[in-house]
Amino acid sequence: MIRALTVVLLALVLSACGFRLREALVLPEGVSAIRVTSRDDYSPLAQSLERSLERAGARLVDARSSERVATLALRSERWDSTPLSLDQFGRAQEYTLRYAVVFALVDADGNEIVPQQAVEMSRDYIRVPTDATGSDSESELLGREMQREMSAAILRRIDAATRESRSAR
Repeated sequence: MIRALTVVLLALVLSACGFRLREALVLPEGVSAIRVTSRDDYSPLAQSLERSLERAGARLVDARSSERVATLALRSERWDSTPLSLDQFGRAQEYTLRYAVVFALVDADGNEIVPQQAVEMSRDYIRVPTDATGSDSESELLGREMQREMSAAILRRIDAATRESRSAR
């Protein structure tokens, strides 16, 4: 009885604060087939976006295909690592890892669905100068995590633009 009451009370509190589960990605109207292009043919971000779009119900078209479909263009992907602090020997030990992507979504006729925009992320991490192996794997893990987050951020922006254009009608 107390357990059921706790669940109901928790549901009421969460709904009162405005919390709601994220809905599934809504593709723009008329976009059933899409191609993802990138300057890097082997971009992990492009591959992640393709998998997510496929799960959302889009039919993927190869980037080299001449078929006229909507295009999610990753126009720029840039990584940067900047030292934040130095130890007593002048070696960097704390870094900021930055990841920036410029993208746009255009329909088959070349009209912008989501205008070109940039998404930037940054994370701080510690790299012990005497433990290069562990630090390298930590920065690689952080990079993969940031790519997953970037993919989700791009899809949220596409979803928001789609929902906004639908509600304006």
